[in-house]
Amino acid sequence: MRKLLNSELGRKSVDEFKKADKIPVTVVLDNIRSMNNIGSVFRTSDAFMIEKILLCGITAVPPHNDIRKTALGATESVDWEYFDKTEDAINHLKSNYYIIISVEQAESSIMLQNFIIENDKKFALIFGNEVKGVQQKIVDISDYCIEIPQEGTKHSLNISVSVGVVLWDFYKKISF
Repeated sequence: MRKLLNSELGRKSVDEFKKADKIPVTVVLDNIRSMNNIGSVFRTSDAFMIEKILLCGITAVPPHNDIRKTALGATESVDWEYFDKTEDAINHLKSNYYIIISVEQAESSIMLQNFIIENDKKFALIFGNEVKGVQQKIVDISDYCIEIPQEGTKHSLNISVSVGVVLWDFYKKISF
């Protein structure tokens, strides 16, 4: 077995990415502190063909060296927009018929593996602050909360890991 060369991977150019079909998912970052986490979310969103990222509140925006370091160019391929308030981003998405989903440990949350995706819908996945999670007022206006099952002692994942797990699950479940 031999590792493939980058030239053998069939990667899209930024222009090809921009023109390609995306899965109907928008990622919303609710007050993310770490620019490395933000960059990682861009890179993962690129990998899974996410349509857009909404950066909200204290979440830093490109261009920034710390974001660029982990994004590896994905800030150029993945569309993004900034909102001063996360609730304004949610209201914008609701007006465009997105199903709003907070990724959070909450009463009546649905375990990720049990969440059923309707292929004719658009989804907004909200990921919260590294310490405080998704704001309660955002959870209150969400249509659903989904939770990543965890069996260990921490019951907490880094946001960039959570984004990777959830986007992979949605990518698998959504038909192109």
